[in-house]
Amino acid sequence: MRSFEALRHVFRKYDIRGIYPDEINEGFAYRLAIAFGKILEDMGANTVVVGGDVRTHTPPIKDSFIRGLMHMGLQVIDIGTVPTPIMYFASKTLNVHAGVQITASHNPPEFNGFKIVLGGEPFYGDDIERLYEIFSSPHLSPKYPYPHGKIAPHDAVHDYVSWVRKNVSITKSFRVGVDAGNGTAGPVVEAIYPKKGIEYEGLYMEPDGTFPNHIPDPTVPEYMKDLSALVVRKGLDLGFGFDGDADRIGLVDSRGKMVFADKILALLARPVLREIPGAPVILDVKCSKGVVEYLERLGAKVVMWKTGHSLIKAKMKELNAPIAGEMSGHIFFKYRFFGHDDAIYASLRFLEMLSQEERSLEELLAEIPSYISTPEIRVPVSNDEVKFRIVQELVEKFKAMGLPVIDIDGARIEFPDGFALVRASNTQSVLVMRFEAKTPERLEELKDLIYSQLRKYPEVRLDEVAH
Repeated sequence: MRSFEALRHVFRKYDIRGIYPDEINEGFAYRLAIAFGKILEDMGANTVVVGGDVRTHTPPIKDSFIRGLMHMGLQVIDIGTVPTPIMYFASKTLNVHAGVQITASHNPPEFNGFKIVLGGEPFYGDDIERLYEIFSSPHLSPKYPYPHGKIAPHDAVHDYVSWVRKNVSITKSFRVGVDAGNGTAGPVVEAIYPKKGIEYEGLYMEPDGTFPNHIPDPTVPEYMKDLSALVVRKGLDLGFGFDGDADRIGLVDSRGKMVFADKILALLARPVLREIPGAPVILDVKCSKGVVEYLERLGAKVVMWKTGHSLIKAKMKELNAPIAGEMSGHIFFKYRFFGHDDAIYASLRFLEMLSQEERSLEELLAEIPSYISTPEIRVPVSNDEVKFRIVQELVEKFKAMGLPVIDIDGARIEFPDGFALVRASNTQSVLVMRFEAKTPERLEELKDLIYSQLRKYPEVRLDEVAH
């Protein structure tokens, strides 16, 4: 294993993620389990649910992680190869203290990592910092020299399918396209959709950790092309795309047109707001102005918050919000669910919503005010240390210019006819930008507003971005 300092960067804000076997490997997993076991021991906790994704190296990493937990005397429930949301589901329904998923989500095949929940809450930020401190201690050692805990397999997919069958009601028939991206979603969709009377055409349903067809990221238009073509060719009502561990959703309409996640959230909020009028709905700072206007028209109290699934979950709990979402495709349900992000469940709730409406998906989408927007523009920064300082300086500059700045997560400058956003990525050495306006000319003006400031920083590599 590499030096602890060389591994510091894999302990990220929301999870642990790195390249196999150079960074994340069996030795790393065993040591991480010992460190996590120390945290559980300090809390008087002793039960852990462990699942994993479809990557080729997940089984040996998972086995080593479980061995480490056993050497700490912990009780392990092994739920096998499952979507991350089923690990969340199991950690809430099996009366355990913690849950761990071996996954690198939508990252390329050479990556792997760990997503953790503790006491039913996201494990992130300071929690991961503390885990790294214990992991990197030269005095770290297992409690027992041999496996002292217990391990039991459990079919969490069966539990999940049974629960969803009882708790989602789809009253119309739909013909749906599905692109599982060779991730964990395929077998679960195959188990649930027929039981809910959903006719579907599947693409890349077979789990394959080499991701031979495309990277499973349904927010990237390139990776949704096959699904769009399938929906149009077969005359389907709509299509769902899932990321590698099935916690993020993508959507295409009957014309094969991609629908961004903020609009998915806006439509999912319709029945929720009928049941809970005036409820808070949480969005991240990248969401469309049109979606904000639409939700406010439905009576929602729209709350814009920081990007990051753990941060959104914490805000949901604070405000007791029934639903939330991010542009990255995470949709969170507190109302009638457990508060976490789950793309398969989101797809079912979406069909349930459509089955309650007289109008088509396209007619519902047409009600959301339309803006011209860019996708995420990611600008490399040569020095990772300066990205947050640059954004903070921009916030101060824009405020000094008298511009209306939302600064909860970077600088989102609001105008009556659009917005400009620049924020520092929490996971990469990049600045993330997004722009939205009513006309192409205005869109260019808003881009120039940000670009003109960024050109003053030699660390920002604007020349590497297609304008």
